[in-house]
Amino acid sequence: MNTGRQRVQRGFTLIELMVSVAVMSIILAAAYVCFSSGVSSQRLVEGRVDMVQNARVAMAILTADLRGACPLSKEVEFLGMDRMLGEIEADNIDFGTHNYTPRRSGEGDFCEVSYFLAESPEPGQFSLWRRRNPRISFDPMSGGERTEIARGLRGLRFEYYDGLDWYDEWGDVDGRGQAETSAKLRTNLSGMPEAVRITFWFEPDRQSTTERPAGPGADEARVMFQTVARLNLAPMTLGGASSSSQGGDTSAGETTQGTPAGGMPQ
Repeated sequence: MNTGRQRVQRGFTLIELMVSVAVMSIILAAAYVCFSSGVSSQRLVEGRVDMVQNARVAMAILTADLRGACPLSKEVEFLGMDRMLGEIEADNIDFGTHNYTPRRSGEGDFCEVSYFLAESPEPGQFSLWRRRNPRISFDPMSGGERTEIARGLRGLRFEYYDGLDWYDEWGDVDGRGQAETSAKLRTNLSGMPEAVRITFWFEPDRQSTTERPAGPGADEARVMFQTVARLNLAPMTLGGASSSSQGGDTSAGETTQGTPAGGMPQ
């Protein structure tokens, strides 16, 4: 007869195991959500930082060329065309500049320059390109080398200031304005502007057109960068003779321009 007390060995019940598994699942799911949110936030911040950096670099390059702008040729001193690529505003500009360091024999500090938008290899994306030709050519708006300045643009606009008013176009390369008998009626037909207002639109998330939201709110996702560059070598008119501003700071999401002392309108 065994009079010793028997040990009762008790394990986990099925209900306790199910509750433990459920609690662990909730903890793992919460941890995954936090990790995924952190990774998404990091990607968003990195994309915004890259976008702002690209915009600042592009603005710096463009404004440096404009500050040293000079007549492109005897026929066309300065040309700014208002154009569209589908639904994208894609102005282009052609001028000469002294912002150039000779690299080869026979070159000087003069260079033919063009800025324009063109489609990039990524679907639905556009890039800002610069064409430079340091050699005098019969056609001042062709030749030279093209360099990609920035990617991910969704619009490019140039506006031109003559000392009194802003214009969407400058120059008369096609002779469409010859009917104007007086230069006082259309001062933007010849010569050079005093300043150029530059506006970039960037796509912050760099999504393709198939993923980009459509409808009235689609344009609100674009980030705008704007600045004003004064042409140092352009002849000053009465409206801007007292101005010494070189242009405003570049900013994201809002319009920030330098306002010259001569009364340059916004």
